[in-house]
Amino acid sequence: MFFNHKWSLRILISFCLILTSVSSVIAQEEILKQLDEIAIVDQKVMMPMRDGIRLATDIYRPKTTEKVPIIFSRTPYNFNSWGDGEQRTRTAQRAYEVVKRGYAYVVQNERGRYYSEGEWDILGTPLTDGYDAFSWMKDQDWSNGRIGTLGCSSTAEWQMAVAALDHPSHAAMVPQSYGAGVGRVGEFFEQGNWYRGGVEQLLFFAWLYSVEHDKFKPRIPEGASQEDLIRISRFYDLAPENPYVDMSEALKHLPIKDMLQNMNGKREVFDKMVVRKPNDADWYNGGLYHDTMDFGVPSFWFASWYDVSISPNLALFNHVRENAKDPVVRDNQYMVIAPVLHCSYTRATENTIVGERSVGDARLNYDEQIYAWFDLWLKGEQNNFKERTPRVQYYTMGSNKWQSSETWPPSNAEMKTYFLQSGGKANSLFGDGKLKINKPGKEDNADTFSYDPMNPVASYGGNVCCTGNAVKGGSFDQQIMETRNDILVYTTDPLKEGVEVTGSIEATLYVSSDARDTDFTMKLIDVYPDGSAYNLDETIQRVRYRDGFEKEVFMEKGKVYKVDLSPMSTSNYFKKGHRIRIEISSSNFPRFARNLNTGGNNFDEKEGVVAENKVHHSNKHPSQIRIPIVK
Repeated sequence: MFFNHKWSLRILISFCLILTSVSSVIAQEEILKQLDEIAIVDQKVMMPMRDGIRLATDIYRPKTTEKVPIIFSRTPYNFNSWGDGEQRTRTAQRAYEVVKRGYAYVVQNERGRYYSEGEWDILGTPLTDGYDAFSWMKDQDWSNGRIGTLGCSSTAEWQMAVAALDHPSHAAMVPQSYGAGVGRVGEFFEQGNWYRGGVEQLLFFAWLYSVEHDKFKPRIPEGASQEDLIRISRFYDLAPENPYVDMSEALKHLPIKDMLQNMNGKREVFDKMVVRKPNDADWYNGGLYHDTMDFGVPSFWFASWYDVSISPNLALFNHVRENAKDPVVRDNQYMVIAPVLHCSYTRATENTIVGERSVGDARLNYDEQIYAWFDLWLKGEQNNFKERTPRVQYYTMGSNKWQSSETWPPSNAEMKTYFLQSGGKANSLFGDGKLKINKPGKEDNADTFSYDPMNPVASYGGNVCCTGNAVKGGSFDQQIMETRNDILVYTTDPLKEGVEVTGSIEATLYVSSDARDTDFTMKLIDVYPDGSAYNLDETIQRVRYRDGFEKEVFMEKGKVYKVDLSPMSTSNYFKKGHRIRIEISSSNFPRFARNLNTGGNNFDEKEGVVAENKVHHSNKHPSQIRIPIVK
């Protein structure tokens, strides 16, 4: 019999996909059946906002005559429970878990998303939508008037700015991987992850292509009844399927302001964001939280070492603890920091692999702690949460264990300074760059490298999310990257005893260039005795913003400038025999947009110039990193 291997493989793959789809539908039907047994389900409730716009809302509440507290999630993502799909099954599963614990679960789409009316803008502006939703829910005859907010990523990021409004019913919140909701906090001007150190993070370029609905999308007629909306939602999902884009190629397009146009993506939101500079007034008119706002809600924060904005996340936690006007709010901030990627808390296993590095058994009883937190604030249970739960729970990689502290960073962390030194040849893994505790001498053996924006250093692992196939996040052996001559490598001698580094890693570089403007990047790395070099965190600074993000100050050829990079953060145990390493370059692409070195706007330029960049290290120009060592 003739046997075609190619067609047999296709048939097998198709059969497996059918089985997977059938299995998914069965699982979804089962969870919906279980939910129906314990919950009153009220879908496509069109919740009115103060301007008359109605937001599509699904409500799941226990079959009881008693008033119940509410756990509320607002999201730009699809939660229609009809049809198959992981997101929809996850929504039903979450509803079941919430209801069986005695809460109502309310999930709502932001304005302009799916069945919600109005026009969408990132982070769901106006902020009054959150406030109005709280007011509507507290007035329902089944509500006890206490509301907690819960969500990860885009389902978390709107919570901080709304918490600043201090609605009396917003009793507690659990934001997870929430960095894109943080505008400005302390020295961080990331403006919702759009920037790092004044450099565009390209994650939003990819994310906006994948999620934004077109202005010509089908729309439900105004005033449609709940009955009609439930009926048609069984047939029309309103979920667009954007054509596949190879982001590893698409993010190379120049100028970057035309990147979404080049992908045939929707552009209105993107077009107005891509031209904003770090301190543009428009960043302060939307849904971002800034440190000029008060904060009114007890919070249980979840962050992760390999998320895109771990340092601003930690800075916000400390800001609220130190600056909230209400002492009860200040005293009721708790945090968990896990060794995982963006929104991957529950994916920790007995052998958690982040990228290609094993960080051991990183599991934690997340749900137990979250519901104990809500029980305390929404039900008023005296459950000893505060006595049983450390203020900060953080996972130390290397020693691979959960630890706790009353403060962040731990009070017994002391900063230790390492100075960059070399004979002027720190280029690549094979150079002579060293990290030493003794200060350099008078001689300045500056390290020089050529930065060509048309041949940037590729992002390899890292603290990322949402870039499609362009960047794979996590910890990877950097040795192959370190063979490039446009990467400067500085390493300690092998450690004579193990060292725990926990907290913020600060860096000051003294740099010069023949370009008007350029960038400097840094990575922190754990080097194993066999030479494997695993990245821990990374940062970048655009030199024109070295004196602050309110102004641009360009470079003069050959002049040396002091540049403080925005801090990195980690908790990592460098074992005996390991080495601490930093890499310095001028690009980390496509995590960060390339600086074309011209001193122009950068967002509207197509041609770059090669920059000859130098890192100086001498008694006069003591380039250094400051590392928190736990005693």
